[in-house]
Amino acid sequence: MDELMEHTIQDLYSAEQQALEAMPQLAERVKNTKLRQAFITHMRETEQQVKRLEQIAQQLGIEPEGEVCLAMQGLIEEAQDLIDQLEEGELADAAIIGAAQKMEHYEIASYGTARTLAQQAGQQQVAELLEQTLNEEKATDEKLTVIATGGVNQKAAQK
Repeated sequence: MDELMEHTIQDLYSAEQQALEAMPQLAERVKNTKLRQAFITHMRETEQQVKRLEQIAQQLGIEPEGEVCLAMQGLIEEAQDLIDQLEEGELADAAIIGAAQKMEHYEIASYGTARTLAQQAGQQQVAELLEQTLNEEKATDEKLTVIATGGVNQKAAQK
């Protein structure tokens, strides 16, 4: 169980580092002001999430680095390929929202798993830190849905 927890935390750390690297490119590409602001806000949150993962790793006595999150790597590559094929505008914004939500859903699943592992290992403080990030990821996903359904997707469909 300890090895699984270590792998999970390291995978999350890698995923967040990769997301942090990709988000400025996504934010730069979007035209919708609310969407750009959502990316900027989430970048700041992600920086805090990375710090939380470092705190968790310290509490568990493990190194936060050590794994490469292949899932996030693939999601980011897929997003970049899609964006490269589209002109800037509403359709690209809708595609970027979808790509970002795929990334968020991966993180939601991973943080949920990590939280449950921590709870079952009796690591309540670690579980609480993971729960905090899980809630932030869910809120970001919901914000992206609101932006998509609040006009971006309708404008893209009209193009």
